[in-house]
Amino acid sequence: MMQYHVQYSDRHSKGRVGLLTTGHAEVETPAFMPVGSLGPVKGLEPDDVKDLGFRLILNNAYHLYLRPGHKIVADMGGLHAFTGWPGAILTDSGGFQIFSLAKLCEVTDEGVTFQSHIDGSTHFLTPEKAIEIEEALGADIIMVLDQCVALPAGRAIIQDGVRRTQLWAERCQASRRRTDQALFGIVQGGLEPDLRVGSARELVKLGFDGYAIGGLSVGEGKPDMYAMLDVTVPELPASKPRYLMGVGHPDDLLEGVARGIDLFDCVVPSRHGRTGSLFTRTGRVVIKQAQYAEDERPIDPECTCPVCRRYSRAYLHHLFRVKEMLGARLNTIHNLWYFSELMRQIREALREGTFPEFRDAFYQNHTRQAAMAGLAECEEPCGKLDGNGHI
Repeated sequence: MMQYHVQYSDRHSKGRVGLLTTGHAEVETPAFMPVGSLGPVKGLEPDDVKDLGFRLILNNAYHLYLRPGHKIVADMGGLHAFTGWPGAILTDSGGFQIFSLAKLCEVTDEGVTFQSHIDGSTHFLTPEKAIEIEEALGADIIMVLDQCVALPAGRAIIQDGVRRTQLWAERCQASRRRTDQALFGIVQGGLEPDLRVGSARELVKLGFDGYAIGGLSVGEGKPDMYAMLDVTVPELPASKPRYLMGVGHPDDLLEGVARGIDLFDCVVPSRHGRTGSLFTRTGRVVIKQAQYAEDERPIDPECTCPVCRRYSRAYLHHLFRVKEMLGARLNTIHNLWYFSELMRQIREALREGTFPEFRDAFYQNHTRQAAMAGLAECEEPCGKLDGNGHI
C-alpha cells in the first residue's frame, strides 16, 4: 500500500519535499511522471526511463481498455509484468479522454456511453467498471472516474459536473476490492473558485489516499490556472499527496510546486521531443530550424545528458530533417533528462531554503533567451490532445 511522508516544508512558499512509497518504488516528490498512454513512454525502453531518474510513470486506462484490453493485461500479470517497467505506475481512469476524444458521448449519473475513437464501437463506462479496469491493470495508484467539463462552460454545467464527479467518486470508493492500490479523488470545478473549494471539501470527507486537481491546462490562461490552485490546495490534507493532472510546461511545474503540488504528468517533454522542440536551461531550441544545420554545439552546453555528451545540434537537425526515428528517441531522452533534472533541482532548492532564488533565476534565464531569439515560449495547452488522444 502507498505511504506518503512530508520531509521538508519550505518557509518561503507552500512547496514541500516528500517521499511517496509504493510496493514498486520510492519516489521523491515533487515529481514529474512521464506519460506512457499505451504502456511505454514513446520510443523508450523501461531502462531508459529509469536511467533518466524516474521511478513513477503514468499509463492510461482508457487506451489500455480499448487496446489490448484490461483482461489481457491482467492475464499477462498486470502492467508491471506486461510492460517490463520496474517502478511505480499511476493509471488515469480515462475520464478526460472519454469526454474529449470519443466520437459520441452521452453522460448520465449512471455512467458514460461513448464510441471508441479507434473503430467507432460503443462502450458504457460506469464508476464501478472504471475501478474494475484499473484493478485488472494493477497500477500502484489508480484514479476515480470523473467528469471533466470542457471550458469555457456555463456555471450550471460546471456545477452539474462537480456533483456527478462527487457521486462517481463515492461509487468508485465503494467498489474497490484490492487493498494494495492507492485510490485518488479528483477535484473539479472549472474556473469557479467556490465550486473548486466545495469539490475539494466533499472529496476530503471520503478519505482518499491522495487528491488530484483535474480540469485545468485545457486552454485557460496561466493566471486562471494558478488562481484555481491557490484556492484548492489549502483545502487538501497536508498529509496526502497532491497531484495536478496533465500539466507539464517547466514554468507550470515551478508555479505548481510553489503552491503545494507534489505530482505532475504531461506528454510535453516526449511530444515536444518528437516534434523537434528541445528544452534547455535558457529556453527552447527548435532543432528543425536551418540555423542548426552546421552547429557543432550540443543542445545545451551545460547539460550532462547522454545526448548532449555525444551529439551535435547539426546531427540532431539532420536526423529530424530526414525523419530518422533515432532523432525522436534522442530528443525525447534529452527532454526527459531536462525535466528530471529540473525536478531534482527544485527539491534541492526546497531543502536548502533557496527556492525563491532558484525560481527567480529560472525566469531571468528564460526571459533573456526569449528576448535574444525574438521567440516566445510555446503556450500550447498541456491538456490538448494529439490525433491519438494523448494529452
